[in-house]
Amino acid sequence: MMPATFVFDLDGTLVDTAPDLVGALNLVLSLEELKPVTTDELRHMVGHGARALIQKGLASRGRAVSDARFEDLVRAFLAHYELHIADESGLYPDVEAVLDMLADAGHVLAVCTNKPEKLSLLLLEKMGLLPRFAAVCGADTFPVRKPDPAHLTGTIALAGGDVRNAVMIGDSRTDRETAKNAGIPCILLEYGYSDVPARELGAEALIARFADVPKAAAGLLPASGS
Repeated sequence: MMPATFVFDLDGTLVDTAPDLVGALNLVLSLEELKPVTTDELRHMVGHGARALIQKGLASRGRAVSDARFEDLVRAFLAHYELHIADESGLYPDVEAVLDMLADAGHVLAVCTNKPEKLSLLLLEKMGLLPRFAAVCGADTFPVRKPDPAHLTGTIALAGGDVRNAVMIGDSRTDRETAKNAGIPCILLEYGYSDVPARELGAEALIARFADVPKAAAGLLPASGS
C-alpha cells in the first residue's frame, strides 16, 4: 500500500465522547425542566453536530422552543461541554497504536468531523492525539460540512493529501454518505454512534475493531504508485 491519506471521524470513531456529551445535553434539558437522556439514547443522536444533538434531545422529550431560546441553549451546551470535554471521554482500544503504525508507514492522517473545530482541537489535545494529524477540520472550518463532499475533500487538500488515494474511516450514515458523495472509499466501525446499524449502510469495508483499519484500507487503496 503506497502512502495514502487516512481521514477519520472523531466522535464514535477515535474517541468515545458520549459520557461527556450526555452531561452537556442533560444540562440543556434541565434548563427546560425535562427528563435527562441516557448514554444509550444519546448514542443514536450524535453525528450532525451540537445543534442537531440539542434538537434531537428536545424532540425526544416532546419540547419545541423559540429560535431565541434555542440559541441560548446552544450557548449553554457549548460552554458546559468545553469545560468538561474530557472528563469521562476516552480513546477506543488500539487507536493510538494504529495511528502510530500508519504514521510510521508514511501515511497522512486527518480528522473530518461535525464537531466545531475549536472543540475538536481541544478534545484531540486532551486525548494526546493532536500532533498526529496533518489537518483537523470541524463543522465550521469550511462553508460546508458533512455529508457535503467538500468537507472531506477540503480536509484532504488541507492535509496535503490526494483524493485519488484516500480513505474515510467513520461510524455513521453521515460518514458513509460523505465518502460516497466524494467518490472515496469508506470503512465503517460497528461500535460507534449511528442511528442505523453500520452493516446496513453499504460501506466498502465494515470492521468491528479499530485494530483492523490498516488491513481493511489495504484492500481499498492503491497497492503501488504504478
